[in-house]
Amino acid sequence: MAQTFSQSQAGTTILKGVSRSFYLSLRLLPASMRDTAGLAYLLARSSDTIADTAELAVEDRLHCLDAFHRAVLHGESFAAPNELLEKCTPGETILMQNAPENLSWLATLSNAERGLVHEVINEIISGQRLDLLRFGHASQDCRMVIEDDATLIDYCQRVAGSVGVFWTKLGFLGEGEKFSTEDTESMVRWGQHFGCALQLVNILRDRPEDLRNGRHYLPGTAHLTDEHALLHAQDRWLTQARTWVDEGLHYASALRGKRLRCATVLPALLAIETIEKMQDATWIQMQQRVKISRSDVFRCLAEAMLF
Repeated sequence: MAQTFSQSQAGTTILKGVSRSFYLSLRLLPASMRDTAGLAYLLARSSDTIADTAELAVEDRLHCLDAFHRAVLHGESFAAPNELLEKCTPGETILMQNAPENLSWLATLSNAERGLVHEVINEIISGQRLDLLRFGHASQDCRMVIEDDATLIDYCQRVAGSVGVFWTKLGFLGEGEKFSTEDTESMVRWGQHFGCALQLVNILRDRPEDLRNGRHYLPGTAHLTDEHALLHAQDRWLTQARTWVDEGLHYASALRGKRLRCATVLPALLAIETIEKMQDATWIQMQQRVKISRSDVFRCLAEAMLF
């Protein structure tokens, strides 16, 4: 237990460097969920760092991602290559250098907890791998597209909906009947859609940058150039995101613990703010990237505490 404690403390410190928002949410979780959720985030953030380091060749990222995947699922050794570390931010460098310790920490979890971590990391990496294969070679001169709605939704489910499922199963595992007033099936469905909503909001917010780099995530929009048409094309996806966020609000309402409700509803409230800003934004404002002000964050936090 002493080893696990020191590893979780080290993991908490690393979390501050790569995601202050998740670090704040993590502190609100019940003790039965906190360490496993934190470790799963560190592992997912590690695979995300590998997949998103655009300075590395796509083939090198895929090779490194596969090696990390094997290390998580099968306990194989893993060390981040120097060419990756050289391109990372300071926080990401510490995260990747600490990968062997995080993988050792994974081995100390119970079989049930470790199984849940394996399940979610397997789903996330499968989505990251597909995204690299689909968009890794995209550029202004070489446009890559998602062909249909089902493919976009599948991607959202793999990289983010799976997190909602993980969060739910971990909650029921650790808290039992104290976790929720609703049944597992409903919570898993709402949690999956909640995660999809947050990913879809990120895709829509990042869309202008993706378009500049030849990445067309919204099906049937690769031919659009007119600013009005570009904005109109995202309307139904903003509606879909809001529908899924509403399921996230149902999810949060069903949680029994006040601190857990706060930690869960805050991302939903921030997503609603972002959706509303995108609905009112011009294409020029979208190109400047829609952001939530500090005052909006504090207001949402206050609302979350009263939820």
